[in-house]
Amino acid sequence: MVENLKEHLQQLEESHTGLEVRMSRERLDEILADDFFEIGSSGFMHDKKECLETGVVLAEMKLHNYEIYPLAHDVVLATYFLVDTTRERNTLRSSIWKFIDGKWQLYFHQGTITPLQLNSFIKES
Repeated sequence: MVENLKEHLQQLEESHTGLEVRMSRERLDEILADDFFEIGSSGFMHDKKECLETGVVLAEMKLHNYEIYPLAHDVVLATYFLVDTTRERNTLRSSIWKFIDGKWQLYFHQGTITPLQLNSFIKES
């Protein structure tokens, strides 16, 4: 499928949280699976249709400590720490990516606001 799956999925995740994709209905439509749903950091649930019709939050966000956990040959759980400088908050994130019709698409996403700071998640070399 993809030689370096972690790097590939991290790039997709970063594009999904980036302003360029979030402002483009077409790009967002490509990344989100048709049956995509999320539990937002607000506590509300959203599906693909709602994300495309009403838009998604536009914020400057940076991912840290991206990890993947294969669940099946075509399904991967990803976790990471996200710093949202626009809304001045941090969240713990999880995503489920599925390999659908020859490409990886975001199937599920959840964000949980956390009081933890980035220095709690910096890995020692």
